[in-house]
Amino acid sequence: MKKDYMKSLLLLLSLVLFSVCGFSQTGSISGQVLDEKGEPLPGASVSIKSINRGTSTDASGVFKLNAVPNGSYVLSVSFIGYQVSETPVTVNGERKMNVKLVPNTQNLTEVVVIGYGTQQKKDLTGSISTVSSKDFQKGNIATPEQLIVGKVAGVQVTTNGGQPGSPSTIRIRGGASLNASNDPLIVVDGVPFSNFKDASGKNTLPGIGNPLALLNPNDIETFTVLKDANATAIYGSRASNGVILITTKKGKSGAPAINFSSQNSVSTVAKKVDVLTADQVREYVNANGSEDLKKLLGTANTNWQDEIFRNAVSTDNNLSISGTSKITPYRVSFGYLNQNGTLITDKLERGTAALSLSPRLLDNHLKVDFNMKNSLAISQFANQDAISGAIQFNPTQAVTDPQSPYGGYFEWTRPDGTLNPNAPRNPVSAIRMKDDNAHTMRSFGNLQLDYSFHFLPELHANLNAGYDVSKGQGSTFIPADAAISFSTRGNYNRYKSTISNYVVEAYLNYTKDISSINSNINATAGYGYYANRTKNYNFPSYEADTTTVKSTPKFPYDIPENRLLSYYGRLIYTLNNRYILSGTVRTDGSSRFSKDNRWGIFPSAAFTWRMNEESFLKGSSTLSDLKLRLSYGVTGQQEGIANYSYLPNYSVSNNEAMYQIGDTFYYMNAPVAYDGDIKWETTTTYNAGIDYGFLNGRINGSIDVYRKKTKDLLSVIPIPIGSNFSNQLLTNVGNMEADGIELAINAKPVLKNDLTWDVGFNFTYNKTKVTNLTASYDPDYMVAVGDITGSTGNKIQAHALDRPPFSYYVWKQVYDESGKPLSGVYADLDGDGTITEADKYFYKSPLPKFTLGFSTSLSIHKWTLSTVLRSSIGNYIYDNVSSNLSSRTVILDATSGVVNNVVKDFLNTGFSANQYYSDYYVKNASFLKMDNLGLAYAAGNIVRNSKMNLTISANVQNVFVVSDYKGVDPENYNGIDYKFYPRPRTYVLGLNVGF
Repeated sequence: MKKDYMKSLLLLLSLVLFSVCGFSQTGSISGQVLDEKGEPLPGASVSIKSINRGTSTDASGVFKLNAVPNGSYVLSVSFIGYQVSETPVTVNGERKMNVKLVPNTQNLTEVVVIGYGTQQKKDLTGSISTVSSKDFQKGNIATPEQLIVGKVAGVQVTTNGGQPGSPSTIRIRGGASLNASNDPLIVVDGVPFSNFKDASGKNTLPGIGNPLALLNPNDIETFTVLKDANATAIYGSRASNGVILITTKKGKSGAPAINFSSQNSVSTVAKKVDVLTADQVREYVNANGSEDLKKLLGTANTNWQDEIFRNAVSTDNNLSISGTSKITPYRVSFGYLNQNGTLITDKLERGTAALSLSPRLLDNHLKVDFNMKNSLAISQFANQDAISGAIQFNPTQAVTDPQSPYGGYFEWTRPDGTLNPNAPRNPVSAIRMKDDNAHTMRSFGNLQLDYSFHFLPELHANLNAGYDVSKGQGSTFIPADAAISFSTRGNYNRYKSTISNYVVEAYLNYTKDISSINSNINATAGYGYYANRTKNYNFPSYEADTTTVKSTPKFPYDIPENRLLSYYGRLIYTLNNRYILSGTVRTDGSSRFSKDNRWGIFPSAAFTWRMNEESFLKGSSTLSDLKLRLSYGVTGQQEGIANYSYLPNYSVSNNEAMYQIGDTFYYMNAPVAYDGDIKWETTTTYNAGIDYGFLNGRINGSIDVYRKKTKDLLSVIPIPIGSNFSNQLLTNVGNMEADGIELAINAKPVLKNDLTWDVGFNFTYNKTKVTNLTASYDPDYMVAVGDITGSTGNKIQAHALDRPPFSYYVWKQVYDESGKPLSGVYADLDGDGTITEADKYFYKSPLPKFTLGFSTSLSIHKWTLSTVLRSSIGNYIYDNVSSNLSSRTVILDATSGVVNNVVKDFLNTGFSANQYYSDYYVKNASFLKMDNLGLAYAAGNIVRNSKMNLTISANVQNVFVVSDYKGVDPENYNGIDYKFYPRPRTYVLGLNVGF
């Protein structure tokens, strides 16, 4: 027994010693994960799969795996956009090592966001382009759409001027409508982002120039642009103009990472209108003016454009914290923008806050994504009428006049001291004496649940509930002594609107590999409900004392609203990993149409052939990707269409049109013309594309050819008197076609450890023409558009058959032998001996034939030099500044009894009177622009034993413009140049600190 006891004791001691030795035979692996430039990669995944051990790098790219049993393993390190690193490692105690990742140049396995789901890039069937944060435009970027200017073939983004938070015109493949909206549908994290525009294109959210400015660009991770109908048809009735999917930044697993960035800038006016100097005005008036006009010359030398413009200092600061709390990845961010405009008093302040939570529950079967963005904008709007006023106002007069009763500013008056009603107003007074302030709030977000069934993990149920609620309010005040009120009583007005949009979407997705037939199916079926409501408050208008009412509205508010119901489905079938068929159908029902026309069906189909997977190409060492895409689809249009245009309704008269019966004044209700059969505009798109890649994707790109046909265009046509409540009616009459070619190429000519060179180029050709405008064929019918200043009620553009929309309709100018245009002399094109409307002809269009974008980035050690250039070719502009302010009757204004200034083009023409319809003023506005030139230095960890990393950058925006156009800026989407707020040249110094 004793021997047995001793044996047991020895065995027990041996086991204890073995266990102690076993536990002591562990070590650790630590180090840092770096990118190709030697900069740390926070949030990279580090794991040893064989023992199911893993972690993530912190803000400095540092990782540590503890309690790793001694032995040999393979350390796997991965990060989005980089090739996975598989490194053999032997652990025997503490092991330290650094891992450098190489960019995944081919990136065909990259997951791309599509409508209601994701797809690997190699499997895409539609024409889709993605721009990630590393490729965004740099510098002082205040609104999201500016991030992708010049970055995507087929996408034209044109800022409407230099005002802080200025809106932009976004066109994907040129748009598809004449009278309805041409704006793309924008979806942020699954929530349709309201563009706040009515049927006329006017912004319906007051208090902010650009509703997109309420989304902080620093919170955005990627832009995905869906261009052809196969990609967009899943969005049905809102997708004729393309779809932009915006994905915002989310939390990443690992320790908390803190990032702070600050951009500080100075903006200057890059170019001003070239006008006569004060001495030139005095010289001309003394030589040509009457004695009365000569007496109006002053002794000052005032440059009115210098008086209203300034150098503007701005700052943009952002702080974000991301990481994981227990099982919940999170990201919270705050931003503060203070952007001053180059026009005096112009200012935008914006505060933003964002929260993202992404927990994974139920053994990762339930994915929860919660996103919420909030913003508050405080705007002070300068009076932009002063821009044209500064061109015209007499430079021989001083800004102020101590004797003036109009705020101490010089103004043109009659002999009795009252204001001259026909004279221009002092541009400095126009700004300083008008106070226009506003507050705008916006909150939007969603909760998205994606559940993978435990008993059938291939089946997912997805529920998305989102909202977008905004409120804009403000007031304008003009004091009683301001000349711009055209009275001595001033004015006070308030405005306020609240807009709420809600969305509920639910869909099922089933994805299954069927290995027996080497196939994969991906099926989606869903339902959507969208509710949109606006409440516009109608306030009385007061005189400056705020006690005397100038006008009282009939109703305190209006509440226009609309609803949309949708059912959609998509099936993607893949055979042998190289033949892909895709089919989509969506049916939408809109409250904007009658019951007979309420529902529309929007189908699409596509085929993709991954040719590089064929046996005769698969072994190629040069070719890394070759894919053919063919697609067809139909999309619809309901945005920009009035909510109740199919219903008989009435308009209420204003105060000036009230009718008096006895001693009482009554509001009158007038019937409005309507079309009970109004329905969707529909666009059919055919697309053929090739995606290619060489040298493991170091050279890659795509070529697309497309045709779009839009029918049932909304157009205003003449109707017989008495057949409706007007002699014109907005109805579905008209067709339009567009043909285009898109080319994109990206390359890495140099890819070394300390030297990387990236190049991107895109090219677009687009030709659009109107093919029908009337119910019965009428080749001579046209729709006049394009209001111009100076010629009241007249238009300079027109829609006509077989012409690009918005073509200029003008007289052909006649020139003398020296090439000088003759005042009022035009070509008699119809030969009847008289110049009439019949002698006008269609001449050019504001739509460019070709657009090009070029981006490049050169990184050497810790330095990065980058630039973005754009070009537009074949676009023309109507110089309304010169046509209105360049004649003898302007500078010697005998009618108004004042002396004005004119643009210097007057010295070239010498026109005695304004020639508004001369084709002389239709100018070639093709241009080459350098949008951005930047230099960044990645200083790295500048504090010993800390996790802080610093990057310093310097940028210049709007560096130069090369163009034959002599005006302020050739880039003007609507093609009419007047009162244009100059885009500034901006110098930016920034820093980014990560912890």
